[in-house]
Amino acid sequence: QVQLVESGGGLVQAGGSLRLSCAASKSIFSINTMGWYRQAPGKEREWVASITSGGSTHYEDSVQGRFTISRDVAKNTVYLQMNTLKAEDTAVYYCNAHQYDFQIATYRDSWGQGTQVTVSS
Repeated sequence: QVQLVESGGGLVQAGGSLRLSCAASKSIFSINTMGWYRQAPGKEREWVASITSGGSTHYEDSVQGRFTISRDVAKNTVYLQMNTLKAEDTAVYYCNAHQYDFQIATYRDSWGQGTQVTVSS
C-alpha cells in the first residue's frame, strides 16, 4: 500500500493561488488513478480532480478551468495548482491513490492525512 503526504495548504485571499503537493512512498507510474478530494466543515468528502496512469485528467465542474492536476513521475509527486480561489474552496484537501491490488484481486484506496486550505473573502 502506498503512503501519501500532502503539503502546500494555507490561508489565501479570494482570487489567489495555491499549489498542493502529494508525495507518494513509491512509484506512481503504475497507480491507476491519483486524485484530489476535499471535505468542507459539515459536508461529505467530494472528488475534485484526478489523473490516470495514462495521463488523462478530469475535474469536478466547479473547479474546471481554475484547478490543474499534474504529476511528476520521477519525483513520485502529484500536484494540484489552484487558481482564482473562492471562499467555497475552503476545505481539507486529501490526496488519493486508487490502485488495483493483484494480491486481493480488487482495487485499493490509499489516503493522505490532508492539508487545510482556507480562502478568505
